[in-house]
Amino acid sequence: MRIGCPKEIKNREYRVGLTPSAVATYVKAGHEVFVERDAGKNAGFPDGEYKSAGARILGRASEVWSKAEMLIKVKEPLQDEYKFLRDSQIVYTYFHFAADKELTEACLKSGASCVAYELVRESWGLPLLQPMSEVAGRMSVIMGSYYLGRTFGGSGILPMGVPGVAPADVLVIGGGTVGVNAARIASGLGARVTIADVSHTRLAYLSEVMPSNCVTLYSDSTAISAETAKSDLVIGAVLLPGGAKAPKLVTREHLKSMRQGSVFVDVAIDQGGIAETSRPTSHDDPVFVEEGVVHYCVANMPGAYARTSTVALSNATIKYGLSLAGKGLAGACKDDAAIRQGLSIHKGALTVKAVADTFGMQNIYKEPSDALGI
Repeated sequence: MRIGCPKEIKNREYRVGLTPSAVATYVKAGHEVFVERDAGKNAGFPDGEYKSAGARILGRASEVWSKAEMLIKVKEPLQDEYKFLRDSQIVYTYFHFAADKELTEACLKSGASCVAYELVRESWGLPLLQPMSEVAGRMSVIMGSYYLGRTFGGSGILPMGVPGVAPADVLVIGGGTVGVNAARIASGLGARVTIADVSHTRLAYLSEVMPSNCVTLYSDSTAISAETAKSDLVIGAVLLPGGAKAPKLVTREHLKSMRQGSVFVDVAIDQGGIAETSRPTSHDDPVFVEEGVVHYCVANMPGAYARTSTVALSNATIKYGLSLAGKGLAGACKDDAAIRQGLSIHKGALTVKAVADTFGMQNIYKEPSDALGI
């Protein structure tokens, strides 16, 4: 199969879909790989490394898109890339369709087949979302701590405190991969941490494994209201399975109850965000203030740590990418339920029920097997 890796064009997105090592693996398996010039430069991978791995370097994104039968990316196609999408082409990347109707409609119209990293599911979890969730979870505390500084609009509270001065109170909403990583980093800094979730089983597990300065809380509206009021940093770490839009758990009233200059980091922004006030921001303009609370809602957080993120993501995606390239879309989906669950759009059909329900597109919804005829 002809595989393409274009340069990412999202604001300050420094990751790249393939490492040179991954290229070598695809080439060894008998595939052709086309990489756009300087696609990996900002992640620390010069063109020479891709050439040595067997890739062919192309000068323009349009060439990569036109030659490739399967595109391997990091972020969803942006408006300038919609024109490159074409019938029967596989696009293998993060999509988060439920948060973007325009993207959904563009992909449906193109006839392309979209396999979403965030929906590929094994019995134990989401293997392609996990590495970036680990990065984003850890990063959320770093960014939150930074913007708590008075110089950057925050309340001026040092997260770990000093002798004689109490540390910050940190609330993490969601006990999944993002939440656990956020809570561990915040606890490691010395903050007083509360991690909230709706699963009693998960809370019992977290109570066993988290440090003593991290307590667990059953997440309901009353608990969230009480905890946000006393928190200096709130981290939104909720992910609904199946590609659904994130629930709005943090209201304006919650924000109004917080100390002026408190910080809210919404890691769930890719899925629409968990606060009524959330809207996507960029690395160029990462924060805004609502109700006196600094909001950090960057939709591609791991792009800031591009080298680490690229290697982690490529290590995770290559197993499924090799199957797609080797067996074709139908064959890979037939043989592997994990990939089949990742199929989101195929030849004008929506194959994720949560997305169809979000946009009222039930009339074009099909089960993945039915859409593929397998």
